[in-house]
Amino acid sequence: MSRPLRAWQQAALRQYEEQSPKDFLVTATPGAGKTTFALTLAARLLSRREVARVVVVCPTDHLRLQWADAADAMGIVLDPGLTNAVGPVRAGTQGYVTTYAQVAGKPMLHAARATTVKTLVILDEVHHAGDGLSWGEAAEEAFGRAARRLCLTGTPFRTKPDERIPFVRYEEDSFEGQGGLVSRADYTYGYKEALADSVVRPVVFAAYTGTSRWRNSAGEVVAASLSEAGTKSVEMQAWRTALDPKGQWVPHVIAAMDDRITHLREEGGMPDAAGLILASDQDDARAYAKIVRRVTGKAAELILSDDPKASKKIERFATGSARIAVCVRMISEGVDVPRAAVLAWMTSYRTPLFFAQAVGRVVRSRAQHESATVFLPAVRPLLSLAASMEEERNHVMPPPKTVQGDELDLEPLPPKEKDPDGLTQWEALEADARFAHVLHSGTAHTGEGSGPTVVVDAEDEEFLGIPGLLTPAQTAELLAKRDDELRLRIAQSHRIDADDFMLVEDHPDEDDAGRSWRDAAELRREINRLVSRVSAKTSQPHAVVHTQLRLSVPGPPSASASVDVLRARRERLRTML
Repeated sequence: MSRPLRAWQQAALRQYEEQSPKDFLVTATPGAGKTTFALTLAARLLSRREVARVVVVCPTDHLRLQWADAADAMGIVLDPGLTNAVGPVRAGTQGYVTTYAQVAGKPMLHAARATTVKTLVILDEVHHAGDGLSWGEAAEEAFGRAARRLCLTGTPFRTKPDERIPFVRYEEDSFEGQGGLVSRADYTYGYKEALADSVVRPVVFAAYTGTSRWRNSAGEVVAASLSEAGTKSVEMQAWRTALDPKGQWVPHVIAAMDDRITHLREEGGMPDAAGLILASDQDDARAYAKIVRRVTGKAAELILSDDPKASKKIERFATGSARIAVCVRMISEGVDVPRAAVLAWMTSYRTPLFFAQAVGRVVRSRAQHESATVFLPAVRPLLSLAASMEEERNHVMPPPKTVQGDELDLEPLPPKEKDPDGLTQWEALEADARFAHVLHSGTAHTGEGSGPTVVVDAEDEEFLGIPGLLTPAQTAELLAKRDDELRLRIAQSHRIDADDFMLVEDHPDEDDAGRSWRDAAELRREINRLVSRVSAKTSQPHAVVHTQLRLSVPGPPSASASVDVLRARRERLRTML
């Protein structure tokens, strides 16, 4: 049974049926519903016997299962397990789901399957056909004679002029005055349109800066700020140092991320809200998972590409209640985890393609008034990508560059330098973290006196989880205040053990200190819940209830109050119900 179609899906279907084209390219922002559109079209073509088979090509094995499940829900039986070792399409199915890599392995086999009967080929995230000449050539060889081809992408742009994507129409255009090629989608549904239709969530980018210290290959100790690094070389080294698991930047941002998830769960109308951490490699991912456990008290779901249980872990995280998943690239594209609303960018990848797809994992909307938050290093390449997130992007393939200038680096950070004996020449020493600004509609809000004065006090930070109540400047001010608390909390309670990359308590009794920290956090959350109940019962604003509470139980704000004071305030609130 098909799900109700959104307005853009209906319009795209009408356009397709009016034109009845051999090739059709749909560009729709991540989370907009490209799968539903494609399968609805496939069902219509099958029912009218305009095609007799459907072949879906996607980037990863996990997406094969996701496509097959979605097709099954719409009454289309697609085989997700058909390998190159099996010749014909299995009886009882209407087609199969494969990967670009599998097509490249035996393109002529897939060509035979796609031409035996009239076939609709759906090329999901078709930009992957431009990841290398072999993949593009294989896709063209396999499906060049298919009856119909539907190309889907959420990020229609490439950076290399010699890698044309097959089945995509290009036109001459100019790029920075040097000429080039631009693709033309047959139907486009951008982020701005999806945001206006409440199809996707609005995104707030929270940038974190900090000072990094490292030892270079000459043995010199260098220190630089992430946001004021100067040259690109220094910026890259400061960025790499900040991402090192032994520093303080990572645990600080993880604590801020966990705090945001708590607000969304308790005050933001998303009781199952979750977060994703993107790591550069598997070693970092494992270390980050340990830090999540130590900072939050909860185990993270660790999802690695070489883990045979990776697909099951993604499914378990998507439907479960775990707060945070740590992964490298397994959830960067196409994977549907609607409850994920927070993303921590702890990877060195910074291509426009990867950025748009990764952010797309947390923008899929389930209901109105949901919002997404992306925590990222305050470095120029990422801030530039974030600022342009809402701009429509055409698929531009620029000519080769001869001037380096200030253009963005599109490759991962360079690997660590090694001398001829295999010894590391570069060494990360330490990095701290602090809130820099909120990026909203291309404008940075630091929370330092910009914009309207915040009308809620420090104890009303739960309002941060209600989208639309605060301006971007007010959001920044509350995030900055919360960041001060997090920094003090981590500095007083934790340090990094360089031997095993795990956080270790500074206090002699690790267990007692850890429990005290978590007890205080839980008490603050319980106080906020009780304040909400008292407010609803008495029709008084939250701020008034907080003021009365501090008069009854004197002491500092709850953010810095002791466990004893917090317990007394909890009991006082209970008597008010």
